Amino acid sequence: MKANALKNSLLFLFLVHAPLAAAAEPAKLDAGNTAWMITASALVLFMTLPGLALFYAGLVRTKNVLSVLMQCFAITCVVTLAWVVVAYSVAFGDAGAANAWWGGLGKSFLSGIEVKTVKGSVPETVFSMFQLTFAIITPALVLGAYAERVKFSGMLLFSLLWLLFVYAPIAHWVWGDGWLQKMGLMDFAGGTVVHLNAGVASLVAALVLGRRQGFPDTPMPPHNMTMAVTGACMLWVGWFGFNAGSALAADGSAGMAMLVTQIGAATASLVWMFCEWVRFGKPSVLGIVTGMVAGLGTITPASGFVGPIGALVIGAAAGLACFFATNFMKRSMRVDDSLDVHPVHGVGGALGTMLTGVFAAGYFGGAGYPDGVTMGGQVLVQLAGVLAVAAWSGVVTWILLKVSAALVGLRVQPEEETEGLDTVLHNEKGYNL
Repeated sequence: MKANALKNSLLFLFLVHAPLAAAAEPAKLDAGNTAWMITASALVLFMTLPGLALFYAGLVRTKNVLSVLMQCFAITCVVTLAWVVVAYSVAFGDAGAANAWWGGLGKSFLSGIEVKTVKGSVPETVFSMFQLTFAIITPALVLGAYAERVKFSGMLLFSLLWLLFVYAPIAHWVWGDGWLQKMGLMDFAGGTVVHLNAGVASLVAALVLGRRQGFPDTPMPPHNMTMAVTGACMLWVGWFGFNAGSALAADGSAGMAMLVTQIGAATASLVWMFCEWVRFGKPSVLGIVTGMVAGLGTITPASGFVGPIGALVIGAAAGLACFFATNFMKRSMRVDDSLDVHPVHGVGGALGTMLTGVFAAGYFGGAGYPDGVTMGGQVLVQLAGVLAVAAWSGVVTWILLKVSAALVGLRVQPEEETEGLDTVLHNEKGYNL
């Protein structure tokens, strides 16, 4: 009897503590999630090469088409190596007590990442590759601000420094268990980390480098709208990996992110088109594709938190706000942000981040707020995130531009700009007709 009682007691203790033991087990790799994240990584890389490269190259003049393609390609290579050496560690490492501000150097050269290393439910190799594609496209977005007048060497140095001192720390703050993430900032796929960050940096870069020769009096229309639209279409398709992939799983959150991404992009495209139609008498192809990019950038931070109603409102707001911001900068402020990076990505990223705090509410069909957080409280958190990222990006970008200018120079000579960067910097021509 005593033996049976002892056995029953041990069995009872095992059953009571079994759930705790199971909960303590490390996360296991999920094949479905892994397959989706590999696909999403390829889609986001596709956004830069060839998507953004073709989009930007079509928007510049004939004499500079190869320079833009070269810049996108070179940034992809440089950022990849920097990511492996140190940037991934700064963004997603664990620096202990200092972890709220940067990830430290513990994962430099991807130290500790092996075939069987798991991050969440996917291999850390896949997680690192997915995050690398975001790190590639963000400085590539910035180059649109100083297109047609920047030295290739200056662009390379600035992009490398900007990745290390601007992008990687902000990525850690928002996604790497940093202080903004702990504060509760909602940024599902990069409204602050990517779009606001790149937009503010672009404005600073445009001001530091100055206007192109002839701007704004000399017309500088896109040389190949067919190329630009082709690139824009690739951006739209690749953006599903950007937003839905940020769920880091093949689940309902990824599905909703994909749906609202489509809704936001389509709504913003049409709103921009109608704004242009009313104001200038004709809708343009450039307008409708720029509206699409604005819609995608604006829905990005909200994509995992809002429902279809929120996506409709955010898309409409993006079309309106970014359309008027673009015209205001070009016509009133006369700031030569060559490819409108700040009014599209910067304004869109800030707007989308703020509206996430509103339309994440459950009664709008959103995912809801953390326990005890009200809409007003969440909007204040979103505002704090926007201000912090804008301040860091603006100040540090200015410093890095000045450092790059002192070390290798940033702007080509006036006669070189007149001749065109393709011939001057690369001794090639995009077209031999």
